[in-house]
Amino acid sequence: MGGPFAQAGTLIIDVVFGLYIMIVMLRFLLQWVKADFYNPICQFLIKASNPLLLPLRRIIPGLGGLDIAAIILIIVLQLIESSLIFLISGYPMGNILALLLYSIGMVLSTLFKLYFYAIIIQAVLSWFNQGYNPVAEILQRLTDPLMRPVRRIMPNMGGVDLSPLPVLLLLLILPILISTPITNYALQMMAMSG
Repeated sequence: MGGPFAQAGTLIIDVVFGLYIMIVMLRFLLQWVKADFYNPICQFLIKASNPLLLPLRRIIPGLGGLDIAAIILIIVLQLIESSLIFLISGYPMGNILALLLYSIGMVLSTLFKLYFYAIIIQAVLSWFNQGYNPVAEILQRLTDPLMRPVRRIMPNMGGVDLSPLPVLLLLLILPILISTPITNYALQMMAMSG
C-alpha cells in the first residue's frame, strides 16, 4: 500500500462505506425477522437508508418477502468501496467479475461480523438489562433465528445461558470456510488478469 495519505484515504473509505453498508444490512435483516419498526433504532435505520434504497426499490421489486433492492445496494456499495480502496492502494483490479466476487466475499464477512458482535452485545446487555431497552429488543429479534435452534439442544445450566458459545464459534469458523476463500480467489483472479 502507498504512503500515509493512501492509508488515511483507505481508512476513511472503509469507515464511511462500512457504516452505510452495515446500516442497509441491518435494515434488510430486521425486515426479514419482522422487527418492530416503531423502535427508535429501526426508525434511524429507515431514515438513514431511504435516500439510496427508495429510488432503487422503484426499479427492483422485492421477491418472496425479501428486499432484493437492499441486497443489490449492499453489493454495489461494497463494489464501490473495494474499487476505491484498490485504486488508492494501486492494486490491480483486473476484471469486473473478480471485483464482484471479492465484494460478495466482503459482504459475507461483514454479515458474519455483524451477527458475532450482535450476540456479544446482547449477552453483555442481558447482565445489566432492567426493563425495556430498544437495543436489547432489536438484538434479541435479530439473533433469535440463530440462537433458537441451539437453545433447543443446549441444556439449561442453572440460569447461565451457554448457547451463545457454539454460535459464536460457528460465526468465527464461517468466514474461514466461506468468505476468506472467496476473497482470496478473487484477489488471485485480479492479480492474474492485472
